[in-house]
Amino acid sequence: MDFLSYLTLAIKFFGGLGIFFFGMSTMSAALEKMAGEKLQKALEAVTGNIFKSVLAGALVTAIIQSSTGTTVMVVGFVNAGIMKLNQAVGIIMGANIGTTITAQILSLDSGGSAGNMLALLKPSVLCYILLAIGAITLSFSKKKKVSTICEIIIGVGLLFIGMTTMEGAVNPLSQLPAFQRAFIALKNPLLGIIVGAVITAILHSSAASIGILQAAAATGAVSYAAALPIIMGQNIGTCWTSIESSLGANKNAKRAAMIHFYFNMIGSLLFIAAIYSINAVVGFPFWESAVTKSGIANFHTLFNVSVTLILLPFRNKVVALAEKTVRSTEEEPEEKLLAILDPRFYDTPAVALEQCHKVIRTMGEMALENVRIVIKGIVDHEEVDAKKFTSNEDFIDVCEARVNTYLLGINDKDLSEINQRSYTEIMHAVGEFEQIGDYAENLYEQYSHIVESEIVFSDDAICEIGVMANAAEEIISLTVEAFEGGDSSITQKIEALEEVIDALKETLKSKHIARLQAGQCTVKNGIPFLDIIHHLEKIADHCSNIGIYVMMYTDKANKFDTHEYRKVVAEANSNLSDQWQNYYERRYLDMILLPDTVEK
Repeated sequence: MDFLSYLTLAIKFFGGLGIFFFGMSTMSAALEKMAGEKLQKALEAVTGNIFKSVLAGALVTAIIQSSTGTTVMVVGFVNAGIMKLNQAVGIIMGANIGTTITAQILSLDSGGSAGNMLALLKPSVLCYILLAIGAITLSFSKKKKVSTICEIIIGVGLLFIGMTTMEGAVNPLSQLPAFQRAFIALKNPLLGIIVGAVITAILHSSAASIGILQAAAATGAVSYAAALPIIMGQNIGTCWTSIESSLGANKNAKRAAMIHFYFNMIGSLLFIAAIYSINAVVGFPFWESAVTKSGIANFHTLFNVSVTLILLPFRNKVVALAEKTVRSTEEEPEEKLLAILDPRFYDTPAVALEQCHKVIRTMGEMALENVRIVIKGIVDHEEVDAKKFTSNEDFIDVCEARVNTYLLGINDKDLSEINQRSYTEIMHAVGEFEQIGDYAENLYEQYSHIVESEIVFSDDAICEIGVMANAAEEIISLTVEAFEGGDSSITQKIEALEEVIDALKETLKSKHIARLQAGQCTVKNGIPFLDIIHHLEKIADHCSNIGIYVMMYTDKANKFDTHEYRKVVAEANSNLSDQWQNYYERRYLDMILLPDTVEK
């Protein structure tokens, strides 16, 4: 074979690998779409029972066709505080079982030749039938459910086409001495494990690396002695993505990723020791025989099921090992705070609700700090502390998830009237404070864009943003104070200031248009300017919502209905609100309208 022939085979192989990846992605995305949010809810719901956790991990992985995807999801749950380490370990174990489904599907045509009509059912032929059915139906159907099913069918078809293409590219190499020597070398268990781990880590998919091994096995050049260490290495390599996803997360999320790694590493070492010991004493008759695609799939399944059964009783030891690996010299701030959300307080709901209250107040303080950090960067041109900002934002997200989860454990039907009001206030307020944090994050994105694009605002624009930002910071501060103390009188200030911030936004938009028309501002500068004042105005809206929740909580005479209550508040406090509105107009709006800030 000449160089051009090898190049053609390489192109064909990687093209087949690309089709394989696309088919797997299409199929798993459609399956996940069909399952919807039930996947995540299933994982969250079964974490109290280890056997249900294993089953859930296996089923979810079988559906989304990715143990990595399931494990990354679990790392996210642990990072958000929804799931504890001892709850996550079962799902991680189950994910390793679920990932074996792909290899079993790919091995369907491992048998001998089929005659007549049965030959049409071989995946190498069936794939084209599936593609035809899926593509034609998808073209004519407008129903979402039918379209999703068609995407699944197309995905399976592409999976088999990719596999067949890879097999066709590898097959001509089977007689080459170098190809045969490579798989002889891989009989070395250490080398086989390293190769399997590295390839899987690069591809970010154990299913894809198993598919490549099955394609190579179709040539007859791969023995059981070479294939088994590679399979065990693939189980180790699949841990890389979960470790990678945990790098920016908290310590518990890192520990969840390490549980995945230790589970696969210990399992591989145990299996390799057992297999080679038995083979040395007894001798497997199949050891040097060529492995088939079904042989690879069956060993992959046997390995993962056996390791799960062996390590399941020692799961707490694996968790302890992960905790020792990722040590914490002192308790992290979020762990300290969120530790107060103790399920033991469920017996005294008033105490449990007060703990939620403390966490949400801290969320508000963090959101305010993030707004101040970004505004200093935009207005004062100070370098933003990105690490601090990200830490705050992650903390806010963790708090929201943990509070929402904690609230589920409180039986709101048995609460007293005052506790029922507190429960409803907390349930609404936690999302509003998280939204304020999200808009602070949007401001940070605008700051990053301004720096990267070297956008320079005019002095007038900087002044205007500064005034509106000061108003936004004050309304957040008032909101945190009102929520912390349950002080409905502060809400009148919040409502008045929110109206002034709305007026500020419209005024600044008009002034911006005037600058554009006068040629004193460009569209490049104008878009981030408008985005910044929009985000500040939305922050004020969420503060107003929280203010209403505080007033509804303190008002025992009216029902907790946001829309109706807003009307009642507006009518009852119109005079006092007008006084505060006049105060804030003088404090903020008049600064924008002063002659020395108007464009000349």
